[in-house]
Amino acid sequence: MTGGSCPFHVDATGSDIQGEGRRLRERGPLVQAQLTGGVAVWMVTDYALSMRLLIDPRVSRDANLHWPTWQKGESELAETWPLAQWVSERNMLNSYGPDHTRLRRLVAKAFTARRTAVLRPRIEAIVTELLDRVAATPAGHVVDIRQEFAYPLAIRVIGELLGIPGHMSDDMFRMVGDMFLTSASIEDVQANERALYALVGDMVVHKRETPGDDLVSGLINASEDEESAGLSELELVDTVLLMIGAGHETTVNLIDHAIHCLLTHPEQLRLVQEGEASWEDVINEALRFEAPIANLPMRFAVEDIELDGVTIPKGDALIISYAAAGRDPAVHGTTSDTFDITRSTRREHISFGHGSHRCIGAPLANLEVSLALSAVFARFPGLSLAQQVRPMESFVSNGHRELLVDLGREEA
Repeated sequence: MTGGSCPFHVDATGSDIQGEGRRLRERGPLVQAQLTGGVAVWMVTDYALSMRLLIDPRVSRDANLHWPTWQKGESELAETWPLAQWVSERNMLNSYGPDHTRLRRLVAKAFTARRTAVLRPRIEAIVTELLDRVAATPAGHVVDIRQEFAYPLAIRVIGELLGIPGHMSDDMFRMVGDMFLTSASIEDVQANERALYALVGDMVVHKRETPGDDLVSGLINASEDEESAGLSELELVDTVLLMIGAGHETTVNLIDHAIHCLLTHPEQLRLVQEGEASWEDVINEALRFEAPIANLPMRFAVEDIELDGVTIPKGDALIISYAAAGRDPAVHGTTSDTFDITRSTRREHISFGHGSHRCIGAPLANLEVSLALSAVFARFPGLSLAQQVRPMESFVSNGHRELLVDLGREEA
């Protein structure tokens, strides 16, 4: 195993996520790299090694505890690094040990199998409503199926689950979406962060005054229950931010990529339509082929970690590349860069994470996406791409700026 002779510079714009993954793998499964701002990091691209590190107790997500460079948020880096918010938030994503267990337990009750199943009729109704709007597009006009269908579906489902007030929803989801633009300037990042925290703070005040049967109200109750472990005010706000981001960005990207992959591989779509494969197969292969979150900053070595002759020193930062691991030829063979919903290894991906940090909302995302895909292709059997796609400007969020399609109907 080798890290290469010089640091690999990670493209903050995410202009070629899969190409970058291939170039990283060529240097080895564990590569020394630099993020924007010259921040040093180990990039992990190997599937088996990623699985090992995701459950290794010597790997932490808590920058305050285990990243000396961060200096518990007091370093110059915390003030000047455009990616600082990815490690500064105090929620279950960026926690370790007992804190992670405590924070995850408070959120887990909202994503039980029973509660997810109860949401099915509501998701079906939203899907139908949105596709009715899409169907109203005049014949001969293209539709941005990402913006007009995938995006509003995801934000309405997670918005209702969280209890986000309607008058705050548009601004909140726009600001959270801007967090994923990892090529933004520090000035734009900090302005967005200030506005976002102010808005979420206003929402918490609103929910305290008008609680409901929703996740945010439940989190507020937990934060005010002196007999429970509870949440600090910062943990409450940052947990809400995590749920908003994780609850819509990944789902939008998954729907986006699944539709794009099926339209560019019509033989794969026919397998589903003819009953030779399932929507679950499509979802797993899309997750493998185009991980909705390509790279997730960051993890930290709690102590020196020796891996097949290479030592990650205590306090060094790591990023596990979900996108690169999903196309690891050691797992998926010489066809790893091919979209194939029948491949035997389609479930061998880490796009929902692994171990104690596995995505708590994965069952909900799977339900949403399966209902969305089946409805889209049943409603518009002649659907086709209208133009080439362009990637988002992010090395974290792996999606398209837009997904323009022709609904496949003749003009009157």
